[in-house]
Amino acid sequence: MAETLSYYAFLSGFVLTTITSLAYLLNAAGGLTTYRQAATNAGTISLPVSISPPSGLSNLARVSLYFSLGLLTLSLVCRAIAVERPPIGNLWEYTIALSWGIVLFTAVFEAAFKERSLGLVMLPVAVTMMAVAMAFFPSEVSPLVPALQANRILGLHVTSMALAYSALSVSFGASVLYLVQAWTAGSNVRSFRAGAPDAAQAARPEAPEGRVSTAGRGEVPHRWSRLPDAETLGEIAYWSVLVGFPLLTLGIALGAYWANSAWGRYWGWDPKETAALLTWFVYAGYLHARGLRGWEGRRAAWLLVLGFGAVLFTYFAVNFLISGLHSYAGV
Repeated sequence: MAETLSYYAFLSGFVLTTITSLAYLLNAAGGLTTYRQAATNAGTISLPVSISPPSGLSNLARVSLYFSLGLLTLSLVCRAIAVERPPIGNLWEYTIALSWGIVLFTAVFEAAFKERSLGLVMLPVAVTMMAVAMAFFPSEVSPLVPALQANRILGLHVTSMALAYSALSVSFGASVLYLVQAWTAGSNVRSFRAGAPDAAQAARPEAPEGRVSTAGRGEVPHRWSRLPDAETLGEIAYWSVLVGFPLLTLGIALGAYWANSAWGRYWGWDPKETAALLTWFVYAGYLHARGLRGWEGRRAAWLLVLGFGAVLFTYFAVNFLISGLHSYAGV
């Protein structure tokens, strides 16, 4: 009964998360500014035209996000009851837990920074993870391999890693939005000036990167005005790493402790251990570069995109393409 309820709660959460991600997209498109050509006595100019979203769509997306989180939470709780252990024992359970964590941290960081745009990137990531689980991983309850049975340290290790990856994924979402804002800001300047009626208008200075203003004659409107500004996105990315990096460190340390009890050594350069360590170095490098070198802007954003790429490599490539001591978990 609990296993069936867990599965259907997951399916409902998957469908609702998909719908919610579409609502986020429509809401962001409602802040889209397009450009139309208009003929005047002074020549052809480009005029910004804003698209208005349906009324209340933003609030509907927020409520739908919380319902999605509730359904995924119910799925995990029921799964834990069905298997009588933490629901992180195979790739089906771990992927669902990771999807839940992504939705959770999206809701937390949106509430903390009073922004409603992170879900534009993060919810499609969660939906993709859930789709991968349904496509490749068996959902049936089955006995764990002996190495995974009755070990609390292992449960803490896997939980820490899942929460770490979930929190760090938010830095990826914020970085993607930052790069979109930076790119469209430059694109808007070029588009706006292409239709400028005189050289004086074209000579007006650009606004700072990621903070293009919409006020005043001759200034360039944001193409995505509903996205957070560059400074806010940079702070969201930074704080998500501050949350995720200690969890990643704890997860690796607990994994080493458990490995000593299971395999008789703390570290053996297993592919998954090595990939997790490289991921740790990427995020450590980001914190070092930001704290001591003042790295911000595009360079920091691209480094965090690389970091999430390392997370995905650690999670998928090691399990599917590279054999090792971690290549179990019911694929």
